[in-house]
Amino acid sequence: MTVSSNPPQLKVSLKLLLPLLASILAVSPLAVDMYLSAMPTLAEHLNTPMSMVQNSLSVYLLGYALGLILFGPMADKYSRRNLVLIGIGGFCIASLLLPFVSNIEQFLTVRFFQAFVSSAATVVVPGAVREYYGKDTAKGLSYVSMIMMLAPMIAPSIGSVLLLAHSWQLIFYVLSAYSFIVLLLVMKYLPDAANIADAKGGNLSVKVKAQLSFIERYKIVLSNAEARLDILTSMMVSLAFFAYLTAIPYVYLKVFSVSEYTFSLLFALNVFALMIAHFTNTRLVVRMGSRTMLRFGLTLAVLAATALMLVNVLQLPLIFTVITIFPLMGSISLVAVNSDALTLTKFPEHSGTVTAVIGTLRWGIGALAGPILAFFYDGSAKPFALLMFFAVLVVLCCQLLVWFRNKS
Repeated sequence: MTVSSNPPQLKVSLKLLLPLLASILAVSPLAVDMYLSAMPTLAEHLNTPMSMVQNSLSVYLLGYALGLILFGPMADKYSRRNLVLIGIGGFCIASLLLPFVSNIEQFLTVRFFQAFVSSAATVVVPGAVREYYGKDTAKGLSYVSMIMMLAPMIAPSIGSVLLLAHSWQLIFYVLSAYSFIVLLLVMKYLPDAANIADAKGGNLSVKVKAQLSFIERYKIVLSNAEARLDILTSMMVSLAFFAYLTAIPYVYLKVFSVSEYTFSLLFALNVFALMIAHFTNTRLVVRMGSRTMLRFGLTLAVLAATALMLVNVLQLPLIFTVITIFPLMGSISLVAVNSDALTLTKFPEHSGTVTAVIGTLRWGIGALAGPILAFFYDGSAKPFALLMFFAVLVVLCCQLLVWFRNKS
């Protein structure tokens, strides 16, 4: 099966393209999730408080967000394939350096660089999907996300096995090996962007757009009122997701005192919920539309977030938290993928900039999850549940505003 992008001469097999794009996107989830179980060991090795190691997650998110600001508009102007090579190559080098750090300051610095440079690779993926899927962008994004979700599902388990088998350093050696393999596949199989081919072929409008400055590209995207509400939706879903990601090791391992093995299974269960949601979206979004699927996901998210909040305020047993988190994670992924698709399809010539805006704000606010949870820390799971509930309520307000605007 092949799908043609805008230039008729550029064709690529989706059976190969989608897994390759997913493997590029999986770089950051692997970098975030594989070392979660090694955090206590890492803190002991670097002779630093556990809170400093936990902050490395926020540092990674901040570096990634700042990288998107730079590389997003570049993806609309320069070769996307070259950006992927720079991003994956830099990530590989940083992963090789991490095992050799001797203090937490060095660890945080290299993690920042690792995230910053990797954004050059991941920022091109949504634009590539949009080129090949067009109006069915949400379906393409769901396929890529569904394949990519295998990474966070198995990453904590892989990290735990590597930690038990050897050391925390081995986790980053494996990350380096993975990124090197992806780099080789990109060099051989990833086609270049269609917009570059058009520009070389003499398409005047594309040539003019290629000359737009960073600021002009961002103005075009942010001047659309409905797009702003969908971007804010994506931001708040990200805050909910990273609140979960930051707090769940503590909630499961400390509050509910589960074993590391049980933690990896519970974590994988919630990633499975994300995969189910994306698979459902691929089946229904073409017929129902992205806006309808977003509203369906939001309705389920409001119910699940409310239940999660009540369960933890009342301090009910672990099983109730597990039961409520499962649909919540699936529903917020439905909201995220469809809000992103709605924004991308509004700006077909500025997909890199759109991805940068969404990603910068998403990862930037995601970086706040750790400090917010630390500020409201009380030794229970209530702060994490309340933060997720608050984020979903803001999403509800945004989508109600979109609904009223469209109705009027």
